[in-house]
Amino acid sequence: MTATTAPPSGVAGTNRRRLLGLAVAAALVVITCAASLAIGTENIAPAVVWDALTDYRDVGDQWVVRDLRIPRTALALVVGVALGLSGAVIQAVARNPLADTGVLGINSGASLFVVAAVAFLGLRGVWSYIWFAFAGALVAMVLVYLIGWSGRSTANPVRVLLAGVAVGAVLDGISFTVRLRNPRAFDNMRFWDTGALDGRGLEVTAAIAPFIAVGVVLCIVISRSLNATSLGDELAAALGGNVVRVQALSLVAVTLLAGAATAGAGPIGFVGLMVPHLVRRFVGPDWRWIMAYSTLAAPALLLVADIVGRVVVRPAELPAGIVTAFIGAPVLIWVIRRRGDWQR
Repeated sequence: MTATTAPPSGVAGTNRRRLLGLAVAAALVVITCAASLAIGTENIAPAVVWDALTDYRDVGDQWVVRDLRIPRTALALVVGVALGLSGAVIQAVARNPLADTGVLGINSGASLFVVAAVAFLGLRGVWSYIWFAFAGALVAMVLVYLIGWSGRSTANPVRVLLAGVAVGAVLDGISFTVRLRNPRAFDNMRFWDTGALDGRGLEVTAAIAPFIAVGVVLCIVISRSLNATSLGDELAAALGGNVVRVQALSLVAVTLLAGAATAGAGPIGFVGLMVPHLVRRFVGPDWRWIMAYSTLAAPALLLVADIVGRVVVRPAELPAGIVTAFIGAPVLIWVIRRRGDWQR
């Protein structure tokens, strides 16, 4: 009797497709990093980039690569990871495909507290005000969820979304008022507030990276539980999940990720909304895969946005935060129009 090989199961085939896609995403990150080092207001030959990385001699344009483009590329990588993961976690916990740190006002809270630290305390540098960014992100998130849960046993996704928009608008209004009444703070925050990656040395990346690393670890810890949590609190509890623990860890993770990203690069919107939602259409509703893909796709998107900002208005530059807004607004409209996604 001849033995026959059983055909691969549907789950095994799906996982292989997901792993292949993950490898493609990783390759895309490498390609965008290389492009970020070579492309800008002045393009640099690949040979010069390679020499700047492997045999730096401070000749020609090598200093541009080492002193300007490596720091902003490194910052884009860590900030992209933070934005992608925080957006995925919020969408899972809030059970809302329109949720992200920008739409829910978390970036606005972090920004307000940083502006206040600069305006009233005279703080300078990321190590000085990063703690205020964490505090602002936490305060904004707590406000949004208190309003979203007000008078209800569970949070309604639309109610939470509307609360986030309202809280964000109020916090942004206060932030603008502080900046207008304090020109010194306004001058210091002018470029940071647009979500720019340039003009920041490697010390900024080094300052925020440990906090983002802790946030990533927390996301890994809760990744399996998010599949149950996204089904609803009652069903998650019935399946044996610790809803309170998952929500608490999610709160800490998003605070660390969003606060560190905002402190390092300013408020960059839409990345945390676009990436998890789009990768979900490829990998399905498993939040472990969504988070894995978001960890790679979000930095790649942010690097592409930064590169586009360098070349679209040469010799000037557009901050990456403005470019992501141009990209994100049509995506947001598309998501809203696809009403079926709200129930998926």
